[in-house]
Amino acid sequence: MQCKALRDSAREIQNFDVAYFMASVDTLEDNTAFADEHEANFPILSDVNKEMADSYGVLREDGLAHRWTYYIDADGTILKIDKQTNAATAGRDLVATMQELGFPTR
Repeated sequence: MQCKALRDSAREIQNFDVAYFMASVDTLEDNTAFADEHEANFPILSDVNKEMADSYGVLREDGLAHRWTYYIDADGTILKIDKQTNAATAGRDLVATMQELGFPTR
């Protein structure tokens, strides 16, 4: 659902001068199949070793990752962490938050 929400909001998201992606602790093969199945039009990164998930504090005790959204500016400063990401509205929420935070547009 979250992948589809981001895919369906791609035009609005791409009005911003940002890079965006999803990250998963699944294998590259699983992520590639998932991206193909859901017609993802953005990268889905594979963090099989779970190093990135652990570094960002999203790794759960069961080895999966929380569905949190990080808003990071061009200097690498984390401006906001949305720990209540709603899968169904993730694309619209991303756009609204980037507007709220003053992310640059193209």
